[in-house]
Amino acid sequence: MAVTAMNTAELHDYLVETLPIILEENKDIQRAIFRISRRRFADTDETNLRFDRMFEELQQERELSEKRWEENHQRWQKNQEELAAMRRESDERWKESQQRWEENQQELTAMQRESNERWEKNQQELAAMRRESDERFERLMQEIKNVRIKHESSIGALGARWGIAAESSFRDGLKDLLEQDFGVQVLNITEYDDAGEVFGQPDQIELDLIIKNGTLIICEIKSSISRSEMYAFYRKVQFYEKRHQRKATKLMVISPMVDQRAKAVADKLGIIVHAYADEVELC
Repeated sequence: MAVTAMNTAELHDYLVETLPIILEENKDIQRAIFRISRRRFADTDETNLRFDRMFEELQQERELSEKRWEENHQRWQKNQEELAAMRRESDERWKESQQRWEENQQELTAMQRESNERWEKNQQELAAMRRESDERFERLMQEIKNVRIKHESSIGALGARWGIAAESSFRDGLKDLLEQDFGVQVLNITEYDDAGEVFGQPDQIELDLIIKNGTLIICEIKSSISRSEMYAFYRKVQFYEKRHQRKATKLMVISPMVDQRAKAVADKLGIIVHAYADEVELC
């Protein structure tokens, strides 16, 4: 078969079959192919040299990487040591602060306990002093009350029966007792009843007013009071309330000698009756 008449496939098969034989027999062709392939591919020495350089570079990179890792490890180790030292210092400070806080709490507890004991002791002493003072005051008031009962009864009775004590003196005495003992203001007022509503004809009207913290108590202070006088007192109260357009909080009679029939009238009309000034309740 002529070479020029071969197609590509046939030429390929031909070269595969004949080229090894030609290379084996023709040294010039061998050298030519070697020169051509040498320019394309490195020889063994050059290849080894390249590999050596590559390994050397890899070794350098590895050493550099290890060096950097070691430096980073040392830095990390140093940071860990510093953090551990900071933790230890923080723990020590916290323990010291906790210890101081506990000591302060113990001191505060002891101080509070001592203060409570002193306060309790003072309270007990004050309570004992208060009880003793109250007992003395009660005894004193009872003695005063007994003396007052005797004197007021005697004076009131004598004044009512034989005229020894004047009515105005009796009123003034009770007025002073009320103002001193209860801290109230006692006013004796006199008004004129033009229409005669109280006594059936025009006349003067006298009333005693007890005033405390804006509270109005209309009072009749007499050494003795009868049934008709109790009715007259009630009419005087109505006259005062109508004229001044003000309602009294309480109606009260203070007299050591109250007729039983007058007492019945007072109960019916809502009038409070006291025999002595120290029995008065203003609340």
